[in-house]
Amino acid sequence: MALNVKPIEAASTKWTDNASRAAGEYAANAAASAEDWARKTAASMDTYGQAISAPGIKNRFRVGVVKAGAAKYARKINDVARDRFGPGVAAAKDDYKSGAEPYYTLLAGLTLSPRKPKGDPSNYQRVEQVGKALNAKRLAMLGSGGG
Repeated sequence: MALNVKPIEAASTKWTDNASRAAGEYAANAAASAEDWARKTAASMDTYGQAISAPGIKNRFRVGVVKAGAAKYARKINDVARDRFGPGVAAAKDDYKSGAEPYYTLLAGLTLSPRKPKGDPSNYQRVEQVGKALNAKRLAMLGSGGG
């Protein structure tokens, strides 16, 4: 005997209606679980390492991208991301500032080798000095101390 399954149109409509009404509850419960999320996520580093190095993970990633496709990517930008982009950027202002400030301070304190005439290959050393300083700062902030 076949299972009695609700039509997909009815199920997707019900899901959309119920999920749309749950935004306030989602926000309250998600915010309340922040400490628990941080603790458990930090503790899952071994699981994360295993997941990203699992056999076939690169191919599964590629298959997922191909399955979703460019059309879905574009549709989600138009249907969702476009209207959320501005408010998301505004909400991230303080995070951007606190994340970028150490790099701005570092750059403001750098003393580079003297600039040579335009086209002189030694000018690339100035770029290298900036790159090395920024990478060292990034690694120090990550607490990794190296590659």
